[in-house]
Amino acid sequence: MTQIPDMNQAEPIPAEAQAEIDRLLASGDLFRYTSEDSPVTLLEEEFAAHLGSAYALAVSSCSAALFLSLKALGLPRDARVMLPGFTFAAVPSSVLHAECVPVLCEVGADYRIDMEDFAAKLPGVEAVIISHMRGHTSDMDRIMALCDAADVPVIEDAAHSLGTRWHGRNIGTIGKIGCFSFQSYKLVNAGEGGLLVSDDPDVIARAVIMSGAYEHNWKKHPVLHSAFARWQNRLPLYNQRLSNLSAAIIRPQIPLIDERVARGRRNHDLVAERLSLSPWISVPEKLAPEERAPDSLQFNLSDMSDDEVLAFAAAAEAAGVKVQVFGMSADNARAFWNWNFLGEVPDLPKTRAMLMRACDTRLPARLTEDECEAVADVLVAAAAHVMSPARAYGT
Repeated sequence: MTQIPDMNQAEPIPAEAQAEIDRLLASGDLFRYTSEDSPVTLLEEEFAAHLGSAYALAVSSCSAALFLSLKALGLPRDARVMLPGFTFAAVPSSVLHAECVPVLCEVGADYRIDMEDFAAKLPGVEAVIISHMRGHTSDMDRIMALCDAADVPVIEDAAHSLGTRWHGRNIGTIGKIGCFSFQSYKLVNAGEGGLLVSDDPDVIARAVIMSGAYEHNWKKHPVLHSAFARWQNRLPLYNQRLSNLSAAIIRPQIPLIDERVARGRRNHDLVAERLSLSPWISVPEKLAPEERAPDSLQFNLSDMSDDEVLAFAAAAEAAGVKVQVFGMSADNARAFWNWNFLGEVPDLPKTRAMLMRACDTRLPARLTEDECEAVADVLVAAAAHVMSPARAYGT
C-alpha cells in the first residue's frame, strides 16, 4: 500500500539558491536598493519576462501587492471595491487598509463569481478585485467586458494562479494589475513575499515609490524614470519592500514553474477522475478557456448532513489526508461571515451554501501518481464509510 506523504510540506528550495544566499550573507547586502542590479531587481525583470508583462514590482507579500495596487490606482477615500465572497481575509483587509469599502459579490458552487450578482452590483463600484481563488478562474471575458464598458479597473488576485492561462494568456496579465504570492504553500516558495505586474507605467511608478523607494532609490529601477520623477515627494511611503534574500530564493524557481504546473495539473486531474467514482463527491469542471495550474484540490460533498460532513473530514484525516471544509472549520479565514472587521457582514446565501460543503486538501506537484491515487482512495473510502451504512438501511 502506498504511503501518503506529509502534504503540508512546501515545495523544496533549489540547491542553486544556496550559493547566492551564502554570498549575500557574507556581504551583508540584503537591502534591495544597495545596488542597481540587486537580486530583487533581477527578479522583477525575470518575472515580468516570464509572464509577458511590461513591469513588475516585488514586495513583502501578496497582501501588500493588493494594497499598493489600490493605492496606485489613486482611488478616493471610501471608494467601493468589489471582490468575491469566496477569498482569503487578507483581500478585504487590503481594501480597508486602502481606506476603501469592500463590496462582496456571490460565488457559485463551482467557486467562481456569480456573474448575475456581479453585474447587478457593478454600478457605483470604482475598482474590482478578482480573486482566482484556489486557482479557479472566473469568466474573465465577461468580467473584462463589463468592467471595460463601465471604465472600472480590474486587479487580479492571482495568489493561487501562477501558471494558469485564460485563452492562452497568463492569469494576472488580463486586468490592469496582477498580484502574486510567494508564501510557502504557493507554487513558488519563499516563505513570504509577493509581486505585482502591470503594463501601465504610471501605476507601476506610483506603486514603486509607495512600496518604499524613498529619496531617489527609484533610479535603481531601470525603467520609467520620467514617470517616477512626476511622483517624487508626492506620495506616502509604506515600506513594503522585498529583501534580497527572498529574491535569491525565488529566482531559481522561475525556470521550474512550467514543470511544476504540468505535474500539478496531472495530479489534480488524476485524483479528480478517481473521485468521480463516489456518488457523494464532485469536482467542478474547469471553464473552456482555462488551463489551470492547481497545487491543491477542491471538491463538493452532496447529500450529507452537517454531522456527516464532519465525520467525512475526520475519517479522511485519520487515514492521512487532511481535509478542510471551508465553512465548517472554526474561524476559517476564507468564510466571509468570520470577517467581523468589516462591521456589517453581508448576506451571501449562494456563497454560504457552497462553503458549507466545499472541501480543500493540499495536493503538491511533487506527489507521485501512486501517491495521488492513494489520496483519492482515502477520500472515496471516507465518504463510503460515512454514507454507506445509512444507505444500507434506507435512511
